[in-house]
Amino acid sequence: MSRKTLTITIFFLLCALLMFAQQAERVDLNVVHKIKTAELGSGGGFGGGGGFGGGNRPPSKVMDIMYNLTDRYGPRLTNSPQFRAAGDWAVGQLKEWGLSNVHLEKWSSNIPGWQYTSFYGSMVEPTYQALIGIPMAWTAGTNGPVSGEVMIAHLQTPADLDKFHGKLKGKIVLTSSLPELPFPDKPLATRYTEQELLDLVPEILPTGAGGGRGGRGGPPGQPQMTPEERMAFQNRMRTYLKDEGVLVSLSASARGESGTLFVQGASYSIRNPDGTQTPIPFDQVKANTPQVVLTAEHYNRIYRLVEHQVPVKLTFDIKTQFDPNTESFNVVGEIPGTTKPNEVVMVGGHFDSWHSGTGATDNAVGSTVAMEVMRILKTLNLKMDRTVRLGLWGGEEEGLLGSRAYVKEHFADPAVMKPTPEHDNFAGYFNIDNGTGRIRGVYLQGNEMMRPIFESWFAALKDLTPGVITVRNTGGTDHQSYDGVGLPGFQFIQDPMDYNTRTHHSNMDTYDRIQQADLEQMAIIEAVFAYNAATRPEKLPRKDLPPPQRQGGRGGRGATDSGN
Repeated sequence: MSRKTLTITIFFLLCALLMFAQQAERVDLNVVHKIKTAELGSGGGFGGGGGFGGGNRPPSKVMDIMYNLTDRYGPRLTNSPQFRAAGDWAVGQLKEWGLSNVHLEKWSSNIPGWQYTSFYGSMVEPTYQALIGIPMAWTAGTNGPVSGEVMIAHLQTPADLDKFHGKLKGKIVLTSSLPELPFPDKPLATRYTEQELLDLVPEILPTGAGGGRGGRGGPPGQPQMTPEERMAFQNRMRTYLKDEGVLVSLSASARGESGTLFVQGASYSIRNPDGTQTPIPFDQVKANTPQVVLTAEHYNRIYRLVEHQVPVKLTFDIKTQFDPNTESFNVVGEIPGTTKPNEVVMVGGHFDSWHSGTGATDNAVGSTVAMEVMRILKTLNLKMDRTVRLGLWGGEEEGLLGSRAYVKEHFADPAVMKPTPEHDNFAGYFNIDNGTGRIRGVYLQGNEMMRPIFESWFAALKDLTPGVITVRNTGGTDHQSYDGVGLPGFQFIQDPMDYNTRTHHSNMDTYDRIQQADLEQMAIIEAVFAYNAATRPEKLPRKDLPPPQRQGGRGGRGATDSGN
């Protein structure tokens, strides 16, 4: 073969490869337009009836879904009565839309059902003041009104427990230090600027900062302990307040100011050195000490009075209900594929919430958008090669428990990392769990092979999002359960809004903080991504299968840890 012939052959081969690559990632713009119209109506625009041709209201159902998951059935603390009622409602709604295989997929947890049904707290001496507060999840009630003198007791080390032994009986105890409240001179809610989005793109190399394996670490402001020392201390603390006869334990933080409370849960299990958790016997959980979080301004007034040796007396009346049923569930439904029904694309978010608000931004948003995506795809009757499946996860706030149980059952046990046939047939998972802010891009989770694919998909959505792509990982939510067993799982980049300043795990996490236009934008983008993944010739590329992981590793959280 002559050199000229070889050059021409290589040229045409490269052209063919380029044409194949373009064909593989071709986006059906007609379908994109149909999805936009299905969400926004023929008049275009976002956010309700205004701005639409002829005054027509859009067909979007996002706010109807949001209402039901929050005002109607929220909050959705895992295994609480509201969580179970919300699950039944979601199943009924998905069936009404005509989805297939709709069910509550059960998984075994160690989380008891719990809710608080009444709360009253006040200062009665030296003067009356109603207190803004909320009990932590899984703490007991007061069994009627209780009144007691306030005492400061910083319980940070085993020596502190010995110091206060025998001195706390009948007291109401302030367990956290005096929060210092900075002046709120910055806006609570923000969107990403162009520069901030650009700053997300370069990969940030690990610096090695923080407590390493076996090193000393712990939350800021607490004494340094090894992980084993801290676990031993926490296990002792679990019964200490009850054994000492404390009436109520009070805490606050600088983050919870201006009437906003960031409230999570007390212990219902014991964290072991190997990362596993041992359930606390149900009778012991029911009999623990009431633990209340107060807004910082009220907590600080009480603290200062006691510091100045002014006697303070508080009254609380707290009613809580427990249910020993620890069986939990994920909400599942699907649209069967046509030519490759055994291959699966998934969309989802976590279904559970904390109990102080109604779980709107965390994470009725992700559940609402995923349900709306399924409604759009089903309404349009789009022919998709692969099955598109919805997964709404329970137990995310306690450590990604629902999605991990699902992944272990269907795809691979991370402890042994032996893939199932379903693992081989999995195409990709898209997750939303960063509040009400609109999608600005996506995290690759280190999967560089996805970059040209996402670039093509975002190119068809430039009127909705800049489509920033970063190779970085983002943690704390359910896509990690998929990524942890080598499956393509992705979380979108979203505008921060007031997620971390006001709504995340707070009593202000309500329907009123939701931005309808942002949810509509999210629904369109996630629907387009799901459709593209379900119709492209090949499944999404995946990283190498990770090695086996010990239990409780990679992305795990305990019962009271912070999550998205």
